[in-house]
Amino acid sequence: MALVVAACQVPVDIDDVDRTRAAVVAAVAEAADRGAQLVVLPELTLCGAVFRDAAEAAARAEPVSGPSVELFRDLSRRHGLVLVAGFCEMSERDLPYNSAVVVDGGEVLAVYRKTHLWNSEKVHFTPGDALPPVVATRVGVVAPLICYDLTFPEVVRSVALRGAQLVASPANWPAADVANTRPPEVSTAMSSAATNHLVVVVADRVGPERGVGWVGGSVVCDVDGFRLAGPQWGAACLLVAEVDLDAALNKQISLRNHVFDDRRTDLY
Repeated sequence: MALVVAACQVPVDIDDVDRTRAAVVAAVAEAADRGAQLVVLPELTLCGAVFRDAAEAAARAEPVSGPSVELFRDLSRRHGLVLVAGFCEMSERDLPYNSAVVVDGGEVLAVYRKTHLWNSEKVHFTPGDALPPVVATRVGVVAPLICYDLTFPEVVRSVALRGAQLVASPANWPAADVANTRPPEVSTAMSSAATNHLVVVVADRVGPERGVGWVGGSVVCDVDGFRLAGPQWGAACLLVAEVDLDAALNKQISLRNHVFDDRRTDLY
């Protein structure tokens, strides 16, 4: 099955939600105009990420019925597509969750709470306690992972074993002060696709935020780990590519090799 996917690499202004909202609305509309059937937005899409303290993170948290997810539902419904996007979710605990929703035609099919928190996220968020869901959508079987989750091969393998054809990853990849090197996050996305023979779509963000820069490394990888689109370092952009989801159903990668069957579970 050929599927057109899009990763929206949008700037997020933590101090100007209306400006961020307008950028997100425009990016999704352009993606739909270019034929995208599945669109991925960055981590913590509308609220920003560089919180001054835990109190600010909690103040920006919303229920699933709140305005952020309502916007995602509206965009999905209006454009007739599947949307995966990050938001700051209220919790019954002291700290909110860093979450992502999978929305199909305006309906929330799943909410995933990030299980692997990066750096100051451990001060601002409660980690989720469940693996990413594997969600049957109108376009195929999708699993949402959030940013740092992608670094853990066990997590990607878990969704692959449960039938995911595509990993959609909202991300906020902080830029490292290292010149002339490929950020390892992009290589991780490529490796995750290749070692599990599934499609990986990452939507990173751009623009400075309270002194923090971002990689701007959004990427679309096919089942062999090759880049079909991106990255376009550090620039607001829309990546659109056609992927083959049927290829993700076949884990035979050579005449004598199979992604799952070749595992030596007797040894590890």
